[in-house]
Amino acid sequence: MDFNLSEEQNLLKDAIDKLVLKEYGFEQRRRHAAHAEGWSRTFWAQLAEQGFLALPFAAEHGGLGYGPVELMLVMEALGRGLVLEPYLTTVVGAGAVLRQAASRAQLERMVPPIAAGERVVALALAEIQARYELNDVLTTASAAPGGYVLSGTKVVVTHGDSADLFIVPARTAGGRRDRDGISLFLVPAGAAGLRRRGYRTQDGLRAADLILDQVRVPADDMLGAAGQGLPALEQAADAVIAAVAAESVGCMQALLDLTVDYLKQRQQFGGPIGRFQALQHRAAEMLIELEQARSMALYAALMLQEPDPAGRRRALSAVKVQIGKSGRFVAQQAVQLHGGIGVTEEYAVGHYFKRLSMMEAQFGDGDHHLARLAQA
Repeated sequence: MDFNLSEEQNLLKDAIDKLVLKEYGFEQRRRHAAHAEGWSRTFWAQLAEQGFLALPFAAEHGGLGYGPVELMLVMEALGRGLVLEPYLTTVVGAGAVLRQAASRAQLERMVPPIAAGERVVALALAEIQARYELNDVLTTASAAPGGYVLSGTKVVVTHGDSADLFIVPARTAGGRRDRDGISLFLVPAGAAGLRRRGYRTQDGLRAADLILDQVRVPADDMLGAAGQGLPALEQAADAVIAAVAAESVGCMQALLDLTVDYLKQRQQFGGPIGRFQALQHRAAEMLIELEQARSMALYAALMLQEPDPAGRRRALSAVKVQIGKSGRFVAQQAVQLHGGIGVTEEYAVGHYFKRLSMMEAQFGDGDHHLARLAQA
């Protein structure tokens, strides 16, 4: 199998690498984080202008029609820059749900403003009792004249305090953990009865808890068939895991580059500390883990096209386990080799560590996915 990038993919990679390098130095990131929303609308507009927000959507709906490998290239670049903008939330996660469940009319209405950077869409999936199980849903949707009434609570909705629209799974039938009976709804941020509490997460991003108190949703804002939303959520979760794998590779590459530069520059005992063989071995081990993670990120992107859902989920669980292991090792070694400066707020290494730690827990940590593999 040929793993080389095509000419078009190389051009895409060069474009996103140059944009992130120009606009997302560490000090620029700190300025973006200081904004009220925790990210830069200006940079978001630049992503839209160059077509990156339209990447995975079909051309007939206003997108560019690219696939998982192209998304992998973008996410790796965003990882290197520690980008704060809601790309993973809106383009990858919400985009995957829309492509799986939305009608043609809904896609034609939703995709153009997303691609233009005019609408931020967030997935409101997690509930307090559910941990990582997408089918564990207590939020309810009761039939009402002209639509549904939603009640419940969603927690840790990434970019939930700045999103314009939410995709909310709610139970229209069945019990708490039944696979059937979960429906998907589009809920505007300004809907009557919706309250949100925003806060900053450990990795510098922002999130929100949503309280839905008798929120009315028109029947036209249901995505897909009633009670059949779980497969779309599971496919979206796989897409997010693959994107997180690529973003993690970008973070690890940045950590390795920072560490090698530091080993060359830090003077001790009459010369750079990089001359000591023990430290060279640690850097070499970081490189090995990075390359293992890079291989798994590519594997994840390719397996997203696997038609068998069970086989796809097994593959993505294996990816999540290895990416988490590699990310933890690379981040810990980077901090150790930098010493005290590695955990200061003024230096990038600690921020990469935090982001890798948060990504390890997104859509299931290593223990969760090892258990899933064992059950499979």
